[in-house]
Amino acid sequence: MDAGGPKGKQKSDINVTPLIDIVLVLLIVFIVMVPGLDKATKVVVPQVVVQSKPTPPDPNNILIQLDQDGNMTLQQDKVDAQGLKDKLPDAVMLQPLGYRKVFLKVDEDVKFQAMVDVLDAIRVAGDIAKKKSLEQVDKFQGQDGGDTKVAVSLRKRAAATAPVS
Repeated sequence: MDAGGPKGKQKSDINVTPLIDIVLVLLIVFIVMVPGLDKATKVVVPQVVVQSKPTPPDPNNILIQLDQDGNMTLQQDKVDAQGLKDKLPDAVMLQPLGYRKVFLKVDEDVKFQAMVDVLDAIRVAGDIAKKKSLEQVDKFQGQDGGDTKVAVSLRKRAAATAPVS
């Protein structure tokens, strides 16, 4: 048996056919893919619309404000903690089903416990309103009124700057 060369030596020539096949396949892949790389997705950038007058607040929204002195207002009426617990369930019941929202504005200097007490009163009022809705199921076509959502915003005071002398 001869090993392919004179005196039993192996042939050391490189077989370039598989190398050419691979290079041609890569060339075809790049030729097909390059035109697709240039295409970018068209994006529509939203435009800012400046309104000349602010939109009036929705009358169904419930706004509770808690200032730094611990005073509470429900809509425009000043209330104490017990007054909030008494009036809030009825106000929540007046909101449309599934859209029960309470907005809470809190001053940054308010103690956390006062804010927690107000949030607890909102939770209890939402539960009472849901229970009343369940009692009147036939009136609300079988809907329970859903949960009451709460949005909290923090009012920060402007930093007082001392005049530099």
